[in-house]
Order: sequence, then C-alpha cells, then structure tokens
Amino acid sequence: MMVKYTGLYKLYYGEKMMTKTYIDDYEAITNLVTNHYLKGAISGVGSEMKLSFHKDATWFGYVGQDLVAGPIQTLFDWNDSNGPAKDLVYKISKIEIVGSIANVRIEEDNWTGNRFTDFFNLLKVDGEWKVMNKVFHLHNQ
Repeated sequence: MMVKYTGLYKLYYGEKMMTKTYIDDYEAITNLVTNHYLKGAISGVGSEMKLSFHKDATWFGYVGQDLVAGPIQTLFDWNDSNGPAKDLVYKISKIEIVGSIANVRIEEDNWTGNRFTDFFNLLKVDGEWKVMNKVFHLHNQ
C-alpha cells in the first residue's frame, strides 16, 4: 500500500512504515545525482560528475554496435571532450532503496543532441551514497 503525504511517499512493508532514514537517503541520492552528475553533464565538466561516483566505479552501454565499458574515468574524459549539455532535460524517474543499496533510473533528453536512459547502482560507503556502476541506453534518434 502506498500513501501520499506532503509530496513524499510513505511506503509500507508489511507492518513497517518507511522511516525518516529512508526519506533522508532518498533526498541524499537525489541531491547526489542532480548536484554532481547532472550538473557535470550540463557544465561539461567531468570532475563535477566524479563526486557522484566511487573511485572504482564502472560504466557500460552501447553506442551503435560498439560496447562502451570500463572504468568510470573514461566517462569523465568523454564528458570533458563532449562539452556542455546546456539544453539537457532530465527526470529521475525511479529510486529504490534497500538498506545500504539503491538503484536509480534517470531519463535524459538533449544531452548534446542525444537521448539516454541511465541505471545507477549505488552503495552507502562510510555513510555516503556513491554510484558503483552506471549502465546506459542510447536511444535511436
């Protein structure tokens, strides 16, 4: 059962209601994604994105028939060379949290003319959420 309350959702798991901790985590993840990852995309500055990711994070996806795979630094390098996505439109369409893990789905349109769907897997490391893995889908134009 889901009950809407002042713009936030209280989720019921059997007899237990979502705690303030989960609401705080939801807000922390939203801020991490918007204030660093998406801000870095819009500015074209990979070092801004880097603040969202664990140092050992990876990314995977296809550009045409070519698999893009590797350490997350290659995403930051690509973002630097790709330049600012000043007209980027985005929506965080889903956040799921279970204890110390989370999954985020982001829809991005007009990232320098491209449309992407990203899935992030996050882990709470030393009390802070970090993206451990990004997989993406580049939509056909």
